Amino acid sequence: MSPTLVRHQLPNTGYLPSAGPAAPAGTRARARDWAEIQERMLVPLYEAAYDRLGIGPGTRLLGLGCGSGLALLLAAARGAQVSGVDADECRLELARERLTPDGMPEVTRLVSGGLADAAPTGAAFTVITAFHPVGCGGGAQEVAGALTAAATMAERGSAVVLGGWGPVERCAAAGVLGVARRLTEPAASLGAGWRPAGRDDLEELAGRAGLRPDGSGRVACPFGYADLTSAVRGMLSTGLFDAALETAGPRQVEKELAEALQPYQRADGTVWMANVFRYLIARTR
Repeated sequence: MSPTLVRHQLPNTGYLPSAGPAAPAGTRARARDWAEIQERMLVPLYEAAYDRLGIGPGTRLLGLGCGSGLALLLAAARGAQVSGVDADECRLELARERLTPDGMPEVTRLVSGGLADAAPTGAAFTVITAFHPVGCGGGAQEVAGALTAAATMAERGSAVVLGGWGPVERCAAAGVLGVARRLTEPAASLGAGWRPAGRDDLEELAGRAGLRPDGSGRVACPFGYADLTSAVRGMLSTGLFDAALETAGPRQVEKELAEALQPYQRADGTVWMANVFRYLIARTR
């Protein structure tokens, strides 16, 4: 079965950074930075969840906030049938490049519309993933609504995977992301933008979506970059600095972001930040 990619208008919650606004995160260059620099940092999270669930032939997976499709590609490589939903047109174009073999006819489809367009044409989904981190402030109710709607397309008892930041003291990137929060005051004080993860963020979201928690885990996801310039580009591509860029301007944001990253730059010029992420396995009812 060919993979399906669907364009869906999700809210800009930060929980699904690839579902951010069209500018600046939705620009082609920023989308390319996400695909080439930043997205791979979450591969350990994807693989840990897939290993735990035994993703493979027979799995029918729907990825919410699928971005440029790396998580879908990894699932497809295991034999899963995959579909993806995202609001960022530029990232979906990159996902199509990844999931369509070179020189082959078009085998993916990009549909402009709502989540209903992702409904399976055959059997219901058996796994839903929403990997991108909970804990970025705002929009939780909207995200819960999207999860609830997606759950109606899955078999009863299907797994729903939620991803989120680990404890702030175990995430070096938390201090760097704090730049975005500081530059967007007072909006940050009202819950907008990034915030440190709460211990029960994932469980609370599952509860809002009417899902039943069924286990969790922690995964090391270090952020590693070739140099400081790549680190700045990678962090900006997450969409978590969009409000800061609008408030303070690119020059100020890039300057302060580079300064925050300097403590993590090694003697050879590479940048390395150790982080721990959480995932929650929930079940549809």
